[in-house]
Amino acid sequence: MSSNFLLAPIAESADYFLSSRDVKLTVLGGNGVGKTAMIVRFLTRRFIGDYEPNTGNLYSRLVHVDGEQLSLQIQDTPGCAQAQEDFTQEGDLISRCVQWADGFLLVYSITDYSSYQSIRPLYQHIRKMHPDIKCPVIIVANKGDLVHARQVQTEEGLQLAHDLGTFFLEISTSENCQDVSDVFQHLCKEVSKLQNGGNGEKRRTSVISRPKSPNMQDLKRRFKQALSSKVKSSS
Repeated sequence: MSSNFLLAPIAESADYFLSSRDVKLTVLGGNGVGKTAMIVRFLTRRFIGDYEPNTGNLYSRLVHVDGEQLSLQIQDTPGCAQAQEDFTQEGDLISRCVQWADGFLLVYSITDYSSYQSIRPLYQHIRKMHPDIKCPVIIVANKGDLVHARQVQTEEGLQLAHDLGTFFLEISTSENCQDVSDVFQHLCKEVSKLQNGGNGEKRRTSVISRPKSPNMQDLKRRFKQALSSKVKSSS
């Protein structure tokens, strides 16, 4: 694991008359991995009032990210079979969702190894559909609370993310709303950065998490040094 990320919360926009830039996200993964639950948990926790579900499982909302108003659209998708490596059939829903989106969440369940195996072909399909643009991708291992039924180890998810050059996070949608929020927030920021002309260089694999007491150890160390120095000067 490399550096951690501390992510600021997304606030609901109170001004619907300001112009906003579209950010389009697609959530992909196998059957039963919790894609819809993640989307609904994020939208219902972070905002006051109702989110707007459109036809075809498209959810939309105005949000603020780093002081900028964005028109966020999240596309839910049907489950993908592990063995399906060619998603380019004419009229295929997955291909249309991939072509449409600016950023992607690739979700698998730690209790279903076949859902983990579907991530690599999905990622390859994204790169095939967007050959000239390094669209941000985050790999999400869901159902982290079901450790008794685990089939995919955390190290396997990290290794896959490292191989593909993406971010990775293992979460429990049912137990930790903040982790779900962190995933969507970070993906919004990555898309916004790309749209603002940020470079498309390959990112280092990172686990997205909130540091526990980020400055506490440093504060304790400084306090001890200051106390020690005071005692020496007094003597």
